[in-house]
Amino acid sequence: MYPQVLPFVLIHAGCVAAIWSGITWQAIAMCAALYWVRMFGITGGYHRYFSHRSYATSRGFQFILAFLAQSSAQKSVLWWAAKHRHHHLHSDTVQDVHSPRHKGFVFSHVGWIFYRQHDATDLVKVADLASYPELMWLHRIELLPSVVLAALCFLVAGWSGLVVGFLWSTVLLYHATFCINSLAHVHGRKRYVTGDDSRNNWLLALLTMGEGWHNNHHAYQASARQGFHWYEIDLTYYVLVALSWLGIVRDMKMPPSQVLRNEHRLGSRAVKQAAEQLAARFNPEHIAHAIRTSIHETELSVRDTLSQLQHQADLRLSSMPTRDQLLAEAQRMFAKTISLDDIVDRAYELLNDSVGFLLAAPAPVLATNAKSRGRV
Repeated sequence: MYPQVLPFVLIHAGCVAAIWSGITWQAIAMCAALYWVRMFGITGGYHRYFSHRSYATSRGFQFILAFLAQSSAQKSVLWWAAKHRHHHLHSDTVQDVHSPRHKGFVFSHVGWIFYRQHDATDLVKVADLASYPELMWLHRIELLPSVVLAALCFLVAGWSGLVVGFLWSTVLLYHATFCINSLAHVHGRKRYVTGDDSRNNWLLALLTMGEGWHNNHHAYQASARQGFHWYEIDLTYYVLVALSWLGIVRDMKMPPSQVLRNEHRLGSRAVKQAAEQLAARFNPEHIAHAIRTSIHETELSVRDTLSQLQHQADLRLSSMPTRDQLLAEAQRMFAKTISLDDIVDRAYELLNDSVGFLLAAPAPVLATNAKSRGRV
């Protein structure tokens, strides 16, 4: 476990100190203000700027964004961006560092950050950011912005300002941010097929200034706007628009019209991941075992069966699902996409390959695999 699990726990425990420090209206106002200002540092800074470069700004404002983001005590912008870029490369696969599908909800929400292997920063993934000396300086002293902010809170409002203003808002920021890794991959609606479990969640969008439109984001990651429609409230985007009016930010990237209409073709990675999900709905061991046991009732030999599988021919075997059956299952599983046929074709190919491999294996091995898997 990463040694800084202790400071993380102490920050949470420190919130209880409000019993002794008192809770003043000034401190509550400070807590609310710091939550929303630093949330923009996370969403507009850590995420949309440093991780995805969805807009451009000056070098001076870039440093301000980095300082503001790191005042949330969520490590350096280089670490945050590197981990997030890795997440998008492997979203909800076994290589994803915080997928609820593979590691469980608690691990995806908070547990993953306490493991030593996740402490290192892959500077290759953020070479565009590591070229700035001032960002490397912040990377080396990542806690400085949060310590400075904590000291200012104490100077302005005493112990109540430190506990309620700083610690309370920091803990709220932690869990609001972590909910995007966990809840936004479990609960919500899927407008787009993305090959992962990302979902749109309106409540999380309100709490995180627009980050809850997570399925939108995974459909087009480079967009500065994540609430793609007028009714999808995206406070981070509204702030960025205001900053663009002032000339502070520029060149905000927007989703193409084909994406907004859900008429874009999916990339090969999304098709592959969706096809694997579809193929996984069918048990190749069970299918291969059923073909072996029923093959004597047909005129086909195992060799002929393998040949037809390789050519994706219609075997007319009740145990082997047809392409139409895969298509029907895909229509139930996935949101609308013009790439549905691509997904079904790929899934049919994967299933044929799996069944063919098992049929070519010795019968005792096949029987053992089918029994150990125990799927229908």
